[in-house]
Amino acid sequence: MKTIKGPAIFLAQFADDKAPFNSLKSICEWMAEIGYYGVQIPSWDGRLIDLQKAAESQTYADEIKGIVNEAGLEITELSTHLQGQLVAVHPAYNELFDGFAPASLKGDIKGKSEWATQQLKYAAKASSNLGLTAHATFSGALMWQTVYPWPQRPAGLVETGFKELARRWLPILDTFEDNGVDLCYELHPGEDLHDGITFEMFLEKVNNHKRANILYDPSHFILQCLDYLQFIDLYHERIKMFHVKDAEFNPTGKQGVYGGYQNWIDRAGRFRSLGDGQVDFSGIFSKLSQYDYDGWAVLEWECAIKHPEQGAIEGAQFISDHIIRVTEKAFDDFASAGSDEAFNKKILGI
Repeated sequence: MKTIKGPAIFLAQFADDKAPFNSLKSICEWMAEIGYYGVQIPSWDGRLIDLQKAAESQTYADEIKGIVNEAGLEITELSTHLQGQLVAVHPAYNELFDGFAPASLKGDIKGKSEWATQQLKYAAKASSNLGLTAHATFSGALMWQTVYPWPQRPAGLVETGFKELARRWLPILDTFEDNGVDLCYELHPGEDLHDGITFEMFLEKVNNHKRANILYDPSHFILQCLDYLQFIDLYHERIKMFHVKDAEFNPTGKQGVYGGYQNWIDRAGRFRSLGDGQVDFSGIFSKLSQYDYDGWAVLEWECAIKHPEQGAIEGAQFISDHIIRVTEKAFDDFASAGSDEAFNKKILGI
C-alpha cells in the first residue's frame, strides 16, 4: 500500500486581484503558511500561469516550478476545467460559455472548440515540462440537455453523442499519451461524463485509452445519490486524481435532486466546507489507501456559507487528519512462528 500525498489545494476558488491571492508567489506562500504542501493550478488564470508559454518554454516551466518550490510547495497538477468544457458544447449553451474563451471567439461555437482542443494539447506538454503525471479537466457536453428526456430521446442519440465526443477527445488523449500524462475527467453534472456509466460508455468509444482516467470528487456523487464508496471499488484502477470536497443532500417535501431553480444556499443538495457536509471521508481515505492510490489529496473549496479563507485553513488540518500512514507490516506479526517451504509443507501434511 501507498500513503496518499497532501494536503494540497486547488487555487481556482482563491485567485483574486487582491493580495496575497493575486500572484503565484504570494498565494503559494499563504497556502504554505496555513499547512499545505501542494497546489493545483488553474491553467486559464493568467495571474498564476501562462499555459502556452509553459508548453513551449522549458525555461518558463522551470521558473513556474521554482516559484512554487521556493514557497515550500509542489505543483500537484494543472487544470483545464474551463477549456475542457468547450471541447464539446451544445448550441443551447453556446452563449453561456462565451466567458470561458477569448472575447474574439464570442458566439463562435466551432472556434471555441478548436481553441479548447489546442489548449488541452498545450496542457499535456506543459504538464510534461513541469514533471507532472496527471491533469484535471471536464469532458464538455453534447447530450446534457437530454439527461432527463422529455420528449423521449430519438433512438441512437446517445450512441451518436458518445461517438462524437470520442472523436473530439481521441487526438487530445493521444497527445497526453505522447507526453506521459494521465488525463483525468472530473465526473460532474453538466458534463456528458458525470457518473460511472457515462465514463464507461466514453471509455468504450475511445478504445479503453490508457490515458482516459478519473478525477474522483465525492461531492458530485452525494448530489446524485450515487454510492461514492462502491465507486472506488469499481473504478480504482482509473482514479488518478482526488478532489477532497464535501457536500450534503437534504431533500424535503418541496425539492430534491433538481433543486427547484434555487440558489446554492437554498438547494437540497449543496457543497460545504470540509467536515460540514455528509461525505464519509474516513471511508474514502481508507479505500483509496487500500487500492494503492498514491496521488494527491487536493482540497477543492466550495461552500455557500463559510468564508473561503476559513475553509482553506480548516481544510489543511482536515486532510492531514484523514491521510493514513499505511503500514508496512501485519498487525499480528508479533505472533508469527516464522516459516519456510519445508515448514509450510509439514503444516499442510504434504
